[in-house]
Amino acid sequence: MSKHTTAPILLNTRKHVAILVALWLLIYALALATPPLLDDADATHASAARNILLSGDAVTLKVNGIRYLEKAPLPYWLVAASFRIFGFHAFAVHLPQAIAVLLLALLAYRWGRRAWDARIGLYAGLTMLTSIGVFLFTRVFIPEVLLSLLMAGTLYATQRALELGEQDKRGARLRIYAAWVMLALAVLTKGLIAIVFCGGAVLVYGALTGQLRRWRELRLVSGTALFLLVAAPWHILAGLRNTNAYMGHGFFWFYFVNEHFMRFLGKRIPHDYNKLPGSLFWLLHLAWLFPWSLFFPAAIAVAWLRRGRFSGLRHTYQGRSLLLLGTFAGIILVFFSISTNQEYYTFPAYLPLAVLTAAGLVEAERHGRLRGWITGAHAAFAVLGVAIAATLASGLWESRHMAYVSDIGELLAHRGVGDYTLSMSHFFDLTGPSFAALRLPAGLAALAFAIGPAAAWLLRRRGRAVESTLTVAGTAAVFLVAAHIALVRFAPLLSSYDLVQDYNHAAQQGQIEPGTQLMLYGDQAYGSTLPFYTGRTLPLVEGRTTSMWFGSTFADAPHIFLTGDELKQQWGTGPRKVLYVPEEKRADVDKLLGTHKVVLAELSGKVLLTDRALLH
Repeated sequence: MSKHTTAPILLNTRKHVAILVALWLLIYALALATPPLLDDADATHASAARNILLSGDAVTLKVNGIRYLEKAPLPYWLVAASFRIFGFHAFAVHLPQAIAVLLLALLAYRWGRRAWDARIGLYAGLTMLTSIGVFLFTRVFIPEVLLSLLMAGTLYATQRALELGEQDKRGARLRIYAAWVMLALAVLTKGLIAIVFCGGAVLVYGALTGQLRRWRELRLVSGTALFLLVAAPWHILAGLRNTNAYMGHGFFWFYFVNEHFMRFLGKRIPHDYNKLPGSLFWLLHLAWLFPWSLFFPAAIAVAWLRRGRFSGLRHTYQGRSLLLLGTFAGIILVFFSISTNQEYYTFPAYLPLAVLTAAGLVEAERHGRLRGWITGAHAAFAVLGVAIAATLASGLWESRHMAYVSDIGELLAHRGVGDYTLSMSHFFDLTGPSFAALRLPAGLAALAFAIGPAAAWLLRRRGRAVESTLTVAGTAAVFLVAAHIALVRFAPLLSSYDLVQDYNHAAQQGQIEPGTQLMLYGDQAYGSTLPFYTGRTLPLVEGRTTSMWFGSTFADAPHIFLTGDELKQQWGTGPRKVLYVPEEKRADVDKLLGTHKVVLAELSGKVLLTDRALLH
């Protein structure tokens, strides 16, 4: 390639990367420090990482002093390293997640640019950064974004190694070994599922492209040895150090049999998970990849128009990329449509879907017969934008004279849509008074949707395709910034951090004695921010459930589990007790303790109760 052709490509690459990094800074970097950690998985996983740093034990994860063996360790190692640098703050927990999002977007850009061109790469990167699901499912410390990065990296490196082949044997060898290492790290991120998805994608891809005959280039013997060198030590040590728990079982049974195979079959012990209805499972992907899912029809129209060329896909790098990305996404989606699932389990399918959608969108831009599909998508976006802006404007108008209340949880309707198992269930609980707390994010979102979709449509009609797509991304970016502000406003409902501050304040003011015993009613996940932010191991009343169950069956587990009757016997005797009660358990505790309790602090339905009058 000559210097004259290389220079524009390099310039475009730098410009595109600068755009992606700027968007990442706006959406993700500025959201690192807030809100505080949330109850349930967020603070639970952060506690496991905290324990690694404080105990020096990087093999056996522990939460609230109890073994936590259901998770692979790599995400916790990364956050523990972040804690060492930045301290025990939400920023340290969010940073590795945010960096993984940036790397995922850059990988989507690189894959799209190399397989097709820079425009497709840019569109793919924009999709990864501004899709609702990517943002929503990185607000909580879960391993999906890191898993997605490592699995996509594994497949990209594998394909590149096969493409180089005999032309660059050293480059091909380095890439295939890098793929084996990334696969091992993916296993250390979320278990054997990485082998299923990556291995399945490579096998189907090889069969479709006729490259299975090149299996020797995958270096199965030396690659497997490298894989085991990286992945095996932790598994072996965890197995040796964690034996003889429930029915004589240890780590190997619980992690491999119970957490992998029995979870897939819906027979995991304990049964503490849900499965989305089939139709909802598929339809929600339109929300998770919004606004880019509006362009799915255009991408599908491109595929249909070129269906006669399917047999020729195997002969070009573009075609082979289509096959690999489509296979990878398809395996993930079908697997979790059969298995037990949560909304975010299909996160690894977002990158291949983003690249495929970007490729379809650009191909439709360049094909006169298909531009109507893009125009239709913009029209739908504009109509949705007007509807969303009008709805938000109506809420702003109705709440214009209402006072701002910081504790939004006290003002929600508590309709229980989806039993709060869906990610945005609490938004259905909004009332006029509660909407008053969301004026700033609602105003930003209304402005973005009132202007952005219409502007993108006009730019598209004038033939300014890239500018139109950037406007869509900008609209989504402003909305996600508004969503983050809303999440901060929802923090009193989703986190017990403020109750920890109330508890500390009461101790500092002398309202409660030194040595007061802080306790938690129910599973620790109800108030997992308490053990994290206090740094204590808390007694759990009726809390030997879900994530605490298996670890509690080890002989050396600390005696932190109390029954309700035991609490009642101890209540009012010995050192002062302060009991955290989640809203879901208020009725149970009221029945158990009756009037023999004093409210120390209350927030969004959660309460700190003490067993005697405050000192002053």
